[in-house]
Amino acid sequence: MRLGVDLGGTKTEIIALDDHGREMLRRRVPTPRNYEGTLSAIAELVAQAEHEIGAMGTVGLAIPGSISRHTGLAKNANSTWLNGKPFAHDLETALKRSIRTANDANCFALSEATDGAGRDAEVVFGVILGTGTGGGVVIKGQVLEGAHGIAGEWGHNPLPGMTADEWAEAEPCYCGGRGCIEQWLSGPGLAAEFQRKTGLGWSAEKIAASEDVQARAALARWMERMGRALASVMNILDPDAVVLGGGLSNIEALYRDLPAMVERHGFHPETPPKILRNVHGDSSGVRGAAWLWPTGTN
Repeated sequence: MRLGVDLGGTKTEIIALDDHGREMLRRRVPTPRNYEGTLSAIAELVAQAEHEIGAMGTVGLAIPGSISRHTGLAKNANSTWLNGKPFAHDLETALKRSIRTANDANCFALSEATDGAGRDAEVVFGVILGTGTGGGVVIKGQVLEGAHGIAGEWGHNPLPGMTADEWAEAEPCYCGGRGCIEQWLSGPGLAAEFQRKTGLGWSAEKIAASEDVQARAALARWMERMGRALASVMNILDPDAVVLGGGLSNIEALYRDLPAMVERHGFHPETPPKILRNVHGDSSGVRGAAWLWPTGTN
């Protein structure tokens, strides 16, 4: 049995999967907004799940950040009370076993590569289009983390081929860069660009659903930028499949129009890239956490 835990800023979820990926149990609780409370909540979820099922399981954890290979401390987490703390070590102590951790975007990619939209692909690039713009890489069923745990973090590269007008609009990002992909392609980024152009404070979801002329134009600009941004990934990684997740992945035009846009900006691809809608939706993070332990692990 595999247990996966998805630690989010507002909720923490656990899932139990059997070796065939069938769901045995799922629970969700509010995330305590402090370090000790977070450790206790996860330990309690694991204990309750194992008591109900009557068996122990491996534990994988999706976190909104990463664990430094060099220090063992959590970093880059938007759940800021984790940063600088030996979170993985302390949780292993609480659970009395080894655990595996990965960034939540990596867990999304692993879930979709294992038994989701990219299950038949050798190289999968998973994209999160929501409050932020994250990504994860899975190669032959294994998450590629990189030397510093930031592989796949395309959102904090500058938007490729920025025009003079885009440079003028670009603002400093919290990461220290300027004109980051996340500033343009995240939900807040789409909404901010629309407000700059129109003065209207619409949400990204409202823009995407509207037939208003200005909203259609904003979405067209967003799609064209998406084509540029993903083309840079294709030129470096050339994945067999790109799987989209997050709230903005529900925009139908992505699957109809985006492949040709990416192909146009790419380095002489022979065919449009395979861009797929996720299968598991917002369950991919917790499922991917469970799949951090391979089949046959005791």
